[in-house]
Amino acid sequence: QDIKQLRVKIFDELSKIVDPEINTSIVELELIDEVNINSSDVKVDLHLTSPFCPAVFGFKICQDIHDNLLKVSGVDNVKVNVSNHFMAEQINNQVNNSPNLKKLG
Repeated sequence: QDIKQLRVKIFDELSKIVDPEINTSIVELELIDEVNINSSDVKVDLHLTSPFCPAVFGFKICQDIHDNLLKVSGVDNVKVNVSNHFMAEQINNQVNNSPNLKKLG
């Protein structure tokens, strides 16, 4: 599958994810800094709306990115890297160590 097509699918999926605090798409809010695609591995760099936004929302957004992108055909691994948040390290660790259902299946 073409990398451009995969990128479109990934951004379609990312645009469905909303910041629960303000109910707006994370793409519309421009929270996505970079999306790297290496074969079937995807890494998403993002920041949250503020360094002190409630951690529960940060976890939710990052977990949604992880889980939703794994549903995309052609994506086998997802790594999420959130920055500029007081709990960034904990969020990254928890989300990136969460189950990859494609590997468990």
